[in-house]
Amino acid sequence: MPSSSPIWVEAKAPEPPIFCKLCLSECPLAATSRLLACNCVFCTSCLQQYVQLAIREGGGAPITCPDMTCLKTGALLDSEIGSFAPVDQAQLYQRLKFERGVQLDPNKTWCPVVECQAVCSLAPSAESQPVSVACPTCGAVFCSLCRGDWHDQHSCSELQPLTVASSQASVKVGCDTDAMVKQCPMCAVFIERDQGCAQMLCKSCKHTFCWYCLQNLDGDIFLRHYDRGPCRNKLGHSRASVMWNRTQVVGILVGVSIIVLVSSPLLLLASPCILCVVCKPCKGKKKTKKREINQPDSTV
Repeated sequence: MPSSSPIWVEAKAPEPPIFCKLCLSECPLAATSRLLACNCVFCTSCLQQYVQLAIREGGGAPITCPDMTCLKTGALLDSEIGSFAPVDQAQLYQRLKFERGVQLDPNKTWCPVVECQAVCSLAPSAESQPVSVACPTCGAVFCSLCRGDWHDQHSCSELQPLTVASSQASVKVGCDTDAMVKQCPMCAVFIERDQGCAQMLCKSCKHTFCWYCLQNLDGDIFLRHYDRGPCRNKLGHSRASVMWNRTQVVGILVGVSIIVLVSSPLLLLASPCILCVVCKPCKGKKKTKKREINQPDSTV
């Protein structure tokens, strides 16, 4: 009978789990996905939730790596977004992305006719000078600044309130304090406010401003803008909530200041040691002294 020798098959070592920085848990490698732009790895379920939330809240902005410490922070490809989001949300993102590109492009604008809404190209002109724009789809001719009907000897103001027709009633658009739709003072993207706080954050350019007077609020961490002037007490929150917010900000600043004050003497005491460790000439002198001491006296 022929002799049969056993065949040994080397078992593969189990793959180590991957730590996901989104859910802060370990998961098997098969349940993860790697981003092509930065090679960061996360749970597939976490990436799906992150991408779908970014589509709903981002307004068509590029979806970047969710890791705040990622050095590349590259944008996700359209194929990746399509794999992490349903078909309807992926189509919504493409539409929002296109609309955001038109809003940010100074050479393009939307046709003001509600039934048309085509993309029109703007002819080059002097700065802040209105020009006539002809829609290639419906043939309407309108002003590039106020978007009103263009006629001979047309004069307009860029801050003139507009009226957009709707099925129920006309919605006022402009710089009026009672307007429901206004443009961001930084990127000119239209923003609608139906209720809530008067401190607005543009999702397109991340600019913070007051809804009523469009004043810049990027550096107003205490919201002092609503303590005086025409916007006084118009923040939309109670006085107690405003004071609590200011108390939290002051507490954070005081805590950081205490940490800096406590660590400053320690850093000053440790600075000579750090300089001696870093200084290479000192190291060289110490080594030469040791060599001279260790060498025997060669004189007879």
